[in-house]
Amino acid sequence: MAADGSVEDGVLRTPWRREFATPVRAFLKTESGSAGILVAAIAIGLVWANLGDSYEQLWTTTFGLVLGEHSVTRDLRTWVNSGLMTFFFLVVGLEARREIDLGDLRDRSRFLLPVAAGLFGMVVPVALYLALNAGGSGADGWGVAMSTDTALALGLLVMVGRDVPDRVRAFLLTVFVVDDIVALLVIAVMYTDHVDVGYLLLAVVLFAALLVAKHFHLGPATAFVAGVAIWFSVLASGVDPVITGLVIGLTAAAYTPARGDLEEASGLFRQFREEPTPDLARTAAVGLTRTLSPNDRLQRFYHPWTSYVIVPLFALANAGVAIDGSFLRRALTSPITLGIVLGYVVGKPVAVVSASWAIARLTHGRLQPAVGWASVAGSGTIAGIGFTVSFLIATLAFDGDHLAEAKVGVLAAAATASAATWVVFRITALLPPDRRTEALFGRAEQLVDLSVDVDPDRDHVRGPVDATVTVVEYGDFQCPYCGQAEPAVRAVLGESDVRFVWRHLPLADVHPQAELAAQASEAAAEQGKFWEMHDLLLARQHHLMKTDLLSYAEELGLDVPRFGKELYKHVHAGRVGQDVESADISGVSGTPTFFVNGLRHYGAFDAPSLTQAIATARDRARVRRL
Repeated sequence: MAADGSVEDGVLRTPWRREFATPVRAFLKTESGSAGILVAAIAIGLVWANLGDSYEQLWTTTFGLVLGEHSVTRDLRTWVNSGLMTFFFLVVGLEARREIDLGDLRDRSRFLLPVAAGLFGMVVPVALYLALNAGGSGADGWGVAMSTDTALALGLLVMVGRDVPDRVRAFLLTVFVVDDIVALLVIAVMYTDHVDVGYLLLAVVLFAALLVAKHFHLGPATAFVAGVAIWFSVLASGVDPVITGLVIGLTAAAYTPARGDLEEASGLFRQFREEPTPDLARTAAVGLTRTLSPNDRLQRFYHPWTSYVIVPLFALANAGVAIDGSFLRRALTSPITLGIVLGYVVGKPVAVVSASWAIARLTHGRLQPAVGWASVAGSGTIAGIGFTVSFLIATLAFDGDHLAEAKVGVLAAAATASAATWVVFRITALLPPDRRTEALFGRAEQLVDLSVDVDPDRDHVRGPVDATVTVVEYGDFQCPYCGQAEPAVRAVLGESDVRFVWRHLPLADVHPQAELAAQASEAAAEQGKFWEMHDLLLARQHHLMKTDLLSYAEELGLDVPRFGKELYKHVHAGRVGQDVESADISGVSGTPTFFVNGLRHYGAFDAPSLTQAIATARDRARVRRL
């Protein structure tokens, strides 16, 4: 079997798809699925708040810990807002770190545009809010109008822009990770009445201890205890402790599993297979887990909980507003409500589009948005959805009617922003195909994941040399998933503008015959029969012993003595090793792994999925030629 392949619901999926996923793909999937739950929680909160006093009675119930003369007590809403939401901001920090380590921001020159768009996307809405509220009773609430709820925005983008490519959602996430980080800093600095420096220094010392524990791999239990201690120290200092989650998340490095670590984990599993004892089971489980980065392990555990439980619970606790006719009339004319709506619905899209345009002009096109201008505009409009941080700041800045007016403004802005986004992408969908593709994808060069370019003089290429789309597969002749992917490869090769490249990645730790089979294909290549041998080896994966390989050479009409001599002397081991080295450089550890025009293909590797990836690559190539 492959290092980690899988077949789910009859659909072939790329091994290591979760570990190797782009910094946004798994995030997008979870946020999209939880958006409906979040919207339902908002609706329930609104209805519940208008059915009597039970809503406020529950969420203002005091709850806490008392030890002698010392106590930590808060109402239930505060425990949700400052306690559970710490885990949400932990995930935000984790995603920001993944984007820095593995995403577009790994190219440090690309920091400028998302930072500028994110910051300008906060400054302009705040300015518009203050234009209506400066000098008034609502002036202190300027922070309510600045932050996008990235999670809710991504989820609603799926609903209002179903045909929007993942690249657009990735751009939105990249820009507004900056938004989330700055918003939490604003909470810590601007919405803290009194700071106890002693407790804050204690939090810094504990954070340093956490970094030491992380360096010495002292385990998740130690890290969790340190995190809790930091949280209580920050709480005692007077600063909102949700910032603890963000800071800890930013320290968790993200990386893809190294092939050496995977081979070591395979060895531990084989030991357990030979002697299935509890101790070896525990050792093997720990070895497998350690192949994943700390960032990935934390995201796997916390992200579903925050998306499906914590954020909806936060919505339920905070979205409730008692609405009657007189309040609604007052809210619709309130500078607080209007300032929030104006900031989000007008300020966000204007800021995102203008900042992106200005950076592109000032750099003479060297730095451009990773998507087209319709996608930038749609990202700007959907950024008008503020919820989590907006509600947090509203509860810190306001109370009573002003708080209710702020909540109405946030909810009204979210509804309007969603409608505006639907209009943007609906208009885009009506454009002619080439213009629509350019409007969505743009002309910016994408970061290429394939580190070693295809060389027709060295690589094995099947299809036209000048094809528009190049599909590279790193494969293992003994890997069953490579065999299962072969029909999908044959299907896409039927298209006239697609060429296919095979590169070797024999996983010797799990497939003992794979290395020799790879060398056999190279020996056949010396006699002009690589692809014929390639097809035979994948079709007969269970018969790859030396005698089998020699019989295949005879079947193909090769010079068998020459073939056998090269095979026994491992003449072509160096050629196979070159492909393995290129796989390591490109971060490939499992098979099959596909690259389409240099970009790594994630998810299913059946014919429809590969065809869709090829169609997207073809569209982008056509736009660049226009």
